[in-house]
Amino acid sequence: MEYMYDYDALWEMLHERRYRELRDAMVDMNEVDIAQFIIDLRPEEYAIIAFRALPKELAADVFSNLEADIQEAIINAITDKELAEIMSDLYVDDAVDMLEELPANVVKRVLKNTSPEDRKLINQFLKYPENSAGSIMTAEFIDLKENMTVEDAIKRIRRTGEDKETIYTCYVLDIRRHLIGVVTVKNLLLAQDDDSVTDIMDEDVMKVITTDDQEEVAYLFSKYDLLSIPVVDKENRLVGIITVDDAVDVMEREATEDFEKMAAMIPSEKPYLKTGVWTLAKNRIPWLMVLMLSATVTGTILGRFEEAFQYFPILVTCIPMLTDTGGNAGNQTSTTVIRGMAVKDIELKDVFQVLWKEVRVAVICGTALSFVNFIRLLIMNPGKIMESLTISISVLFTVLLANTVASVLPLLAKRLNLDPALVASPALTTVVDGIALTVYFMIAKMLLPI
Repeated sequence: MEYMYDYDALWEMLHERRYRELRDAMVDMNEVDIAQFIIDLRPEEYAIIAFRALPKELAADVFSNLEADIQEAIINAITDKELAEIMSDLYVDDAVDMLEELPANVVKRVLKNTSPEDRKLINQFLKYPENSAGSIMTAEFIDLKENMTVEDAIKRIRRTGEDKETIYTCYVLDIRRHLIGVVTVKNLLLAQDDDSVTDIMDEDVMKVITTDDQEEVAYLFSKYDLLSIPVVDKENRLVGIITVDDAVDVMEREATEDFEKMAAMIPSEKPYLKTGVWTLAKNRIPWLMVLMLSATVTGTILGRFEEAFQYFPILVTCIPMLTDTGGNAGNQTSTTVIRGMAVKDIELKDVFQVLWKEVRVAVICGTALSFVNFIRLLIMNPGKIMESLTISISVLFTVLLANTVASVLPLLAKRLNLDPALVASPALTTVVDGIALTVYFMIAKMLLPI
């Protein structure tokens, strides 16, 4: 379900400088939709004016949902006092995400107008490895001391909860800030006031370390339906939490990156319409160059059997069908295997099980395709039984080889610490084409007088 807003009316208020009406209208909107309205405004000056019309208590929430270029423009346009107010209301993880996208001179000004406590946290987060749990965590969480009663805990939540990203799950720490348990607000409300927090907490805590890969963290959210997960350092001291909204962002980024790699492109972090033509071309040229040069292998194979084409022209006309079938079969297999690896259904130790299953699938699919193709060729080329049989048998072996290669390559890439998506689609198709043509002409030499 999406909220429907009259953006044309908002634009009219802005254009006619009815800023008070604009402010009142935006107050009733969701901050994500306000951000989208501001992002779509052109020229950029209108976006700045619309943002400055927002009330103070809403500005930070909207700001965290803006794109980096709009954030930079707003920072450059507002006063130090306004910037300090935004930074004081901005969650640390959102501030970190923003600073990672901004130029150094803008970052310097932002940090200058950030409180010493927040600046220390931001600098700490910026030092964590890219794509690690530490780089996406937030420091806005409720921590409880192990000697607290339920009454003390609820008082602390009321006193500090307003500025926290989530208060549903609270984290119980010992005197050295080691994480010893978690307790939910529901459990606190249902317990007696004089009960000890340690008596009702859950000691079986699922947690991650600051250096863990963010993709692994996102997988935990998906597998266990988590709302948040604590992040600890190597001494088990609680340093932050990751919430489900950040995990969803990671899933989206990782999925987008895999799609781009499977399409033989260098991943881009910017939206398509925000990415320049030269950048798009630069991201595509390297792989296109590699695939073009690797296609010379196919040409070499064809050149070796040039004489056969003179006696059996039908062999030439079926080459596109053969290579397309092999490529399609391989892509189906690689997509299935890569998806299974992403959701942890398939691991490196399963390589032989995966291979055996795909071989059986290939035999079934290849036999069906070969039979239909044999009948088709006989109808289109009456009397050419051996040629039709040669091509049809080649289809079977092409599917078999394509599935075999496509099932093993992603697992091999993982074993070599490469992204499995790199071996999918165009890269895989190039390999399969070369193998398919080699097998094709080997079968032709066996069955035909070449």
